[in-house]
Amino acid sequence: MKAKVILAGFLACISIAAQAQDTKNEKPQGKAIVQVFGNFHSGFGAENNDRGFELERSYLGYEYNLGDGLTVKGVMDVGKSSDVDDYHRIAYIKNAMIQWKTGNLTLNGGLISTTQFNFQEKFWGYRYVMKSFQDEYKFGSSADLGLSATYKFASWISADAIIVNGEGYKKIQKNDGLNYGLGVTLTPVKGLSVRLYGGLNESSDENKEDIVNMAAFVGYKCSAFSIGAEYNYMQNASHNKDADQNGYSLFASVKLSKKADLYARYDDLNSKDDWNISKDKSSAIIGAQFKLGKYVKIAPNFRLSMPKDDNADNSYWGYINCYFGL
Repeated sequence: MKAKVILAGFLACISIAAQAQDTKNEKPQGKAIVQVFGNFHSGFGAENNDRGFELERSYLGYEYNLGDGLTVKGVMDVGKSSDVDDYHRIAYIKNAMIQWKTGNLTLNGGLISTTQFNFQEKFWGYRYVMKSFQDEYKFGSSADLGLSATYKFASWISADAIIVNGEGYKKIQKNDGLNYGLGVTLTPVKGLSVRLYGGLNESSDENKEDIVNMAAFVGYKCSAFSIGAEYNYMQNASHNKDADQNGYSLFASVKLSKKADLYARYDDLNSKDDWNISKDKSSAIIGAQFKLGKYVKIAPNFRLSMPKDDNADNSYWGYINCYFGL
């Protein structure tokens, strides 16, 4: 029943296209996509031996505007894999998609960016330093194969719907279940954003449970500073019954000049009845960002990780994160 309701909402968004079509012609044009994330890091105390330079991730691709609202994009993601027990780079197709914008409606199809935490990630603004909460703690995938639709009903409210495989962009479709999601974004006053999201990731195994995701976010951004807070809840992680997780993230940034700003963030991750106590933790990060010209950013920062397992000690890290992007 839940899946049918979400699917009905998705189809309703698509049906609005007939009322919102914009036939304005656009001249075809394209642009390269190049983004490189790297860092130098060093642990302190018990983590002192873990230090060195690291190339975390590279995005290489191309986006082409075909005109009449149509855009195609292909992006290769070269990075690490937690499924491979070595240090070789692994290449994936991150995006292979087509987008159509007409009036207030936007449709995406193919290997697309998901809507589960995309808004929070952009608001946080320091993806090359640290992933947003849901991405960092594996509440969902940032891309998947399927369809999505967004419709802007007014200047202050928009809604989105998505149907994808539910297995992310690093795996082929192995199971028969689908992942459905609905989101609403409100901007009641200038600078203030409110985002609500709910999703259902079906299990194709009758002995496993559906995954339920819910998220709420509120943030305020102006030319001088930004501040945001999000709460996230996941039921039946990895399709396991009662493997529930929840947590929140608080973050803020202050602009010092056109080329420098300060940022800070605090995360708290919990699991139901401590089933995942070995990974439950609180963490904090504080740092600065410096823009070296148009394409390069450097972000020195200090990090603290506080495990909730009584047998684990706090750990401390110093990072210098670097970003290059066109």
